[in-house]
Amino acid sequence: MSVFPDYERYDGLGLAALIRSGDLSAETVLEAAIERIEARNPAYNAVVHKLYDRARASLAAGLPEGPFTGVPFLLKDLYSFLEGAPCENGSRLMKGFVTDENSPMTERCLAAGLVMLGKTATSEFGLSVTTETAACGATRNPWDPTRSTGGSSGGAGAAVASGMVPMAHGSDGGGSIRIPASECGLFGLKVTRARNPSGEGWAGLATHHAITRSVRDSAALLDATAGIVPGYPYAAPDPARPFLEEVGADPGRLRIAWSWRHHPAQVAVAPECRAAVEAAAALAEGLGHHLEEAAPTLDHEALDRAILTIVKASMAETLDQGHPLEQRPVRPEDVERMTWAMAEGGRATSAVDYIRAVEAAAQVGVAMGRFMEDYDVLLSPTLAVPPPRLGEIDTQNGELDAVIAQIIPVVSFTRVMNMSGQPAASLPLHWSDEGLPIGVQISTRLGDEATLLRLAAQLESAKPWFDRRPADLPEA
Repeated sequence: MSVFPDYERYDGLGLAALIRSGDLSAETVLEAAIERIEARNPAYNAVVHKLYDRARASLAAGLPEGPFTGVPFLLKDLYSFLEGAPCENGSRLMKGFVTDENSPMTERCLAAGLVMLGKTATSEFGLSVTTETAACGATRNPWDPTRSTGGSSGGAGAAVASGMVPMAHGSDGGGSIRIPASECGLFGLKVTRARNPSGEGWAGLATHHAITRSVRDSAALLDATAGIVPGYPYAAPDPARPFLEEVGADPGRLRIAWSWRHHPAQVAVAPECRAAVEAAAALAEGLGHHLEEAAPTLDHEALDRAILTIVKASMAETLDQGHPLEQRPVRPEDVERMTWAMAEGGRATSAVDYIRAVEAAAQVGVAMGRFMEDYDVLLSPTLAVPPPRLGEIDTQNGELDAVIAQIIPVVSFTRVMNMSGQPAASLPLHWSDEGLPIGVQISTRLGDEATLLRLAAQLESAKPWFDRRPADLPEA
């Protein structure tokens, strides 16, 4: 019998309110989370490092007063440093590596009162759109354990979908928050570039935030973590008021462009994904918004070349630092074949090619900015395909072009927003006939999370998803 059977009925803010009122102790909430990890992690392989003793010690020492004081939380095990805890980036190369500092994002999550009780699975160095690694094995989807949870924040998606925690940290360099949110039936927000501390990961394409079950948790966490870091190369415009105040606020009559067609010519959008967008457009129109079928004109082949050049060069720089624990160069057998192939491609990339790629990414931002002058929101599929089966995307395949061809249908709608810097979110508004979650993406102008959160909360209210859960979860 669980110490707190109703644990999964609450989102993060709900749990925090129970703790704050004294109706429930933080210790009881923590033990309820641990029960669920112990019961369900063997089935889904979401949590790769358990930090239970550390979490209990943090409660005993006293937590900061914040919006989520006492709420259990999981960090993604990818460049997310927690002092004294492992950070292995989903790779055999990093096995045993322990950090001696906190990342800025980690510091802000701790200051919000969150209790760090573990780290979640990721694809190796965040490169793949599925979380299946030689180091940690496959992370399985609670909606169908034969399916992927997406990547690279796949462990976070599985942990939240299976009820281990109400929300979990994620990062997003080409869709890595939104992809798992779509495949796991959750809300996943990629924030504006530099809204949260992110550094210069992948030339500024990468951002940090979270996968949540409720829109309001995402907004409240963003209030706690947003803001510039001194010395960082980018800055986001200040919000007019707290993001949590946007949840439930009237969005007004929005001009919404919708399409499932703005994608590379070689990518076929699955019927389930088309249906999800069409249903979401009809729902938004029924709520009083102005809908127009329209899509930005983008050179997707140039866009793909640019992001691949940036990622390849970044991977080469990472591996060329050498083995993190041994005084030697990295060898091919230390990493997955896709990772090594990416690094090899990066070593063959010239400085001129890299600058051209960065400039091409900037031009995507210009094109999207112009398109969004006429619209408040762009509505699209999150993915062009339903959650793929485990094993379909093979990062041990040394033929990099073949792997990239499998990845493109998964990122064809998400990666644009990383290049433009715009905020975008995946909303769980549709399920296929097979019972698989199919996300819908909404994006707004650079810096305009306010409009995104207003619309997301309105859609959440009109078509609630919070109580929709996978069947047959192992009992805690």
